[in-house]
Amino acid sequence: MISKYQKLFRNEQDESHFWPSFTDLLTSILLCFVLIFICMMVIKSLQIKEMERTIDQIMGVRANLVKDLNEEFEDSPLGIEVDEKTGAIIFNTEILFEFDDSVLKEDSFQFLDEFVPRYLEVLFDSGYEEYVSEIIIEGHADRTDTYLYNLQLSQERAYSVAEYILSDSFPYKNIQQHLQDKLTVNGKSFTDGRTDEDGNYSHDASRRVEFEFRLKDEEILNKTREILQGDS
Repeated sequence: MISKYQKLFRNEQDESHFWPSFTDLLTSILLCFVLIFICMMVIKSLQIKEMERTIDQIMGVRANLVKDLNEEFEDSPLGIEVDEKTGAIIFNTEILFEFDDSVLKEDSFQFLDEFVPRYLEVLFDSGYEEYVSEIIIEGHADRTDTYLYNLQLSQERAYSVAEYILSDSFPYKNIQQHLQDKLTVNGKSFTDGRTDEDGNYSHDASRRVEFEFRLKDEEILNKTREILQGDS
């Protein structure tokens, strides 16, 4: 009998040793999960701060670029306009083309010879080149005729400008390689019309060519996407 009770007592002792050990194991596992969660939160916080710094940097570059472009062309006799928000350079197509035509006028070559080097000097020689991902020549038409007709006209006008500044006739060969690496040509038809001072649609103002720049915003989007995917 004594032997039997001793066995039972020994079994109870073994079980009492097992359960505290199992509890310690669960506690250790839970602690590991807590530490992993804290590490993930710290990493996520650092990613968000890095993204915010990148956004601030890009926004600061854009603001400085717009400021520098304004200073460069504010007293220019070329008759161009700098968009205060985007930094787009806007000039009426009458400077370059006859009405309803996509062939550059004779006077337009001198205009482009003066404008393009000054524009690219601001974009490329002022420390901004590493941020500029694309330069866009964009043609715009008015509401005269159909959408497709004006789409072709605006595209051909933008292409004519690009064709000249990349041609052998353009005197500044040293900047052509920069343009080839970043240049895009678009036609917008009449989808982005402009108004006069009274807010009425303006055919004259809508017929225009714009030089625009695009910064490397894809980096911001990619980092934002990574963070969002990490949260899902």
